[in-house]
Amino acid sequence: MRTLALAAAVALLATAAPDAQSRTKVVVLGTGTPNADPDRLGPSVAVVVDETSYLVDFGVGIVRRAAAAERSGIKALAATNLKYAFATHLHSDHTLGFADLILSPWVLDRDAPLEVWGPRGLRAMTTHLIAAYAEDIRVRTTGGEPAHKQDPRSVHVHEIAPGVVYRDARVTVTAFAVTHGAWPQAFGYRFQTPDRTIVISGDTGPTSHLEDQCQRCDVLVHEVYSEAGFAKRPPEWQAYHSRYHTSTRELGAIAQRARPGLLVLYHQLIWSSTEEELLKEVRSVYDGKVSSAHDLDVY
Repeated sequence: MRTLALAAAVALLATAAPDAQSRTKVVVLGTGTPNADPDRLGPSVAVVVDETSYLVDFGVGIVRRAAAAERSGIKALAATNLKYAFATHLHSDHTLGFADLILSPWVLDRDAPLEVWGPRGLRAMTTHLIAAYAEDIRVRTTGGEPAHKQDPRSVHVHEIAPGVVYRDARVTVTAFAVTHGAWPQAFGYRFQTPDRTIVISGDTGPTSHLEDQCQRCDVLVHEVYSEAGFAKRPPEWQAYHSRYHTSTRELGAIAQRARPGLLVLYHQLIWSSTEEELLKEVRSVYDGKVSSAHDLDVY
């Protein structure tokens, strides 16, 4: 039986859908943070162009959230179609679903290697995860389970620098550096498709010049924290969050300069505040269209 949380998310998927003629959809698979909110799984956004999906980050629950989107009609997010993924940085909340992304579609007969782009350290993470599941892979490949189409160890990792990192007939993906505290490398991504420009911030402070990447883009998906909730946090956490993340009013100022067609909030750190207050704070300095995303929203 479907849970109430999933039923609500599917309802949101139906009501938030973009124009049916658009070739490009933005599917917010997970809007979570390290906080253990059962209604918000780990951060992940899918850019879907025609019948192909491109994932940005792979937080916990990514394959099942993608399956829920498939159930609601987005066939490009079937588990076996999860072939391209881009990591913004290697914080655990953004990568806890990586083993899931490697192994679950393999078991279900994904027919091509997983291709992953991201910062330095991604290759080592991949190697260690595959080693951690060596016994599972051995038993599944030699213990009588029907043969699978691919070797799960065939993950193609691309450690990148800023610039164009991927291009095909549907999309050009540009990575750009963002400032995320002590991380030596962290990225946002710009997706140029035949009909839309999508910019995804990843985790970032307000000094990363996101407006230069957007420049009236169609959709800007950006992380955010509540200033009202922040004011009630302990001083040591205030010091951390102000260094690693972007407040509502800081984001409103960025969006006012960037002028996206739609500003989508994700990775929302709300704490003791409310989502309504979060939106109110952004709108106090930004007069454009803004939406606070929930898991499985489609734009």
